[in-house]
Amino acid sequence: MKKISLTVISLALSIGACCQTIWSSLYEYCRDSIYRVYFSQGKLEAIRDNNTNAAIALSNGTDIPDKEYRAARKDTLQILDLYGRQTLVMKAIKDESTGEMVANEVIDAAVVSARFRNVAERGGKVAIQFDITVPKAMMDSKWQLRFAPQMYVLEDSLSLDPVIITGRGYRKTQLRGYQQYERFLSRIITDTNAFVNVGQLELFIERNMPRLYEFKRDSTEVSDEQFYSYYGVSEATAVEHYTNKLAQRMNDRRKLRRQKMFERYVKAPIVTEGIKLDTVLIDINGDFKYCYSQIIDTKPMLRKVDIVLSGAIYEQDKQLYAIPKGEPLTFYISSVSSFADMSEKYLTKIIERRATASASYNIVFQAAKSDVRYDLSDNAEEITNIKNQLVALMENELFELDSIRVTATASPEGGYKQNERLSKRRSESVSSYFRSWIKHYRDSLEATKGFSIDESGDMSRNRVASIPFQSSIYGENWKGLDRLVGADDNLSSEDKHHYFEQSDISDLDVRESKMRQQGYYNYLKDELYPRLRTVTFDFYLHRKSMVKDTIHTTVLDTAYMRGVEAIRNRNYEQSAALLAPYQDYNTAVAYVALDRNRSALQILQGCEKTAQVNYMLALVYSRLGDEGNAVQCYMASCRQDPAYVHRGNLDPEISELITLYGLNKKDEEELY
Repeated sequence: MKKISLTVISLALSIGACCQTIWSSLYEYCRDSIYRVYFSQGKLEAIRDNNTNAAIALSNGTDIPDKEYRAARKDTLQILDLYGRQTLVMKAIKDESTGEMVANEVIDAAVVSARFRNVAERGGKVAIQFDITVPKAMMDSKWQLRFAPQMYVLEDSLSLDPVIITGRGYRKTQLRGYQQYERFLSRIITDTNAFVNVGQLELFIERNMPRLYEFKRDSTEVSDEQFYSYYGVSEATAVEHYTNKLAQRMNDRRKLRRQKMFERYVKAPIVTEGIKLDTVLIDINGDFKYCYSQIIDTKPMLRKVDIVLSGAIYEQDKQLYAIPKGEPLTFYISSVSSFADMSEKYLTKIIERRATASASYNIVFQAAKSDVRYDLSDNAEEITNIKNQLVALMENELFELDSIRVTATASPEGGYKQNERLSKRRSESVSSYFRSWIKHYRDSLEATKGFSIDESGDMSRNRVASIPFQSSIYGENWKGLDRLVGADDNLSSEDKHHYFEQSDISDLDVRESKMRQQGYYNYLKDELYPRLRTVTFDFYLHRKSMVKDTIHTTVLDTAYMRGVEAIRNRNYEQSAALLAPYQDYNTAVAYVALDRNRSALQILQGCEKTAQVNYMLALVYSRLGDEGNAVQCYMASCRQDPAYVHRGNLDPEISELITLYGLNKKDEEELY
């Protein structure tokens, strides 16, 4: 009776604990539901009614990169005008009582309200910055705010990396979901032996297989074949018999449900990649502000970039509110590519009346023979190539083929004098072969040209000029053999060294005889010597309808113009490489685009001081921190061309000087 009472009491306590857990969970659910229904809904309605929204604005920071040197800032500069006169420039305003210009100190505004900014391009890239400000009223501990900046470039739009603001309660719920999922994973058993009832299996073996049980105390390995030979049952069968199949099936089901359980417990996964910021707000004491920066590649014709911000409020996986798009921010891109001088550049070219062309072919001859055989080795292909070359030259519209010189070379085996005579015979044989072919081709060509009638009515056949051949003697091709040996990968370094040691032997027959005694000679004879038996054709031509031996003409410098076009296309590395040999104004423009300011300055100082050059100098001087020369060159460019007054507002370096020293004011027009 006492035992029954204890069991009842234990059961009652378990039921009570279970009820307490259920009650706690129910309480937490009801509390969250009440919070969501009353407090969250009320807060969302207030956001809608008051049109509360996040905003993007221009950052207060400067867009100008760090300069190599920054001189101490002055309110007054002493510069020279175009006529060499001393001029004072100061940041000043007009005194209404006296009418004089007096120095003035201006405190920078703390809040930027403008919706546009000029940004400078550097090396084909632009850095844009803007602030995202989220009012306190839009934030809540149980919410997550997801903001998606959208960038509009030319005809395209691009989603930038999102900014995520996570409430402390929201993140706590996320982490709780991960903890629940981890508990689920911990119930998955990875060791299959865990399902085997080892105790029962050992007891079975001890009672029924005592000889096998003795192996438990022995380190000897028992194979499945031994196990089966003793008792007629395999080890795998015995293990399977004492495996808990139910537990194993339940474990397999857990494995299959991993993704489903993840989605069940983790409603809103924590994103770690592809985002700009994910910050957890522990205490919401005021508005949230984040400075967003982005580097973008520029494109041809790109003049501006628009940034628009939108977003949404989430409570775990549910979207509570879609934050409407705000007003866009516009970044106007100032690029030095527009300063490229597109004027065509020409080169003086000397054109010779006479011209030559050469081509080498590998025609194979029989040993000690000189007749041209069409059926040997690759001769058919080589002869066809020679004929195609001759046809192309005879039918060339610009050049007339005057004569052809044929030179046949021989390999070194045999006597030098013998090879020299063989070389001559082969040259004459090739000349005769193609002289005959050209005559036949010329006759066919004349037949197609037909007849012509002159002014007096006389008829004559349209003749094609004959082409003389000249045979030349070369002999053994040792220079060619030197090149082949030097480039051959099959010869060892010792073989090559020995070969080139023989180069000092002036008697070529002795040299070849010494080579025969070496192990590498057979390789030379079989593999390299055949490639030395070449036939070279030298074609002598002249330009049709050209009487003088030389003429001078101008042609467009295509390499230079490609460099200028590369500036316009904002491919600055390519433009700098193409224009570097010229070291002129456009080279300086390419250097300025790449921020190579000192190299650009050196070139610009030697250029004629046009309005463009002066403006580029102002830009470079400003980057180098020389504000006195920068202001002087800028004002000179404005005097030469008033269009640069407006242009100065587009380049941040110049715009900063205009603001600092009050340039371009109507009261100072006499300076321009």
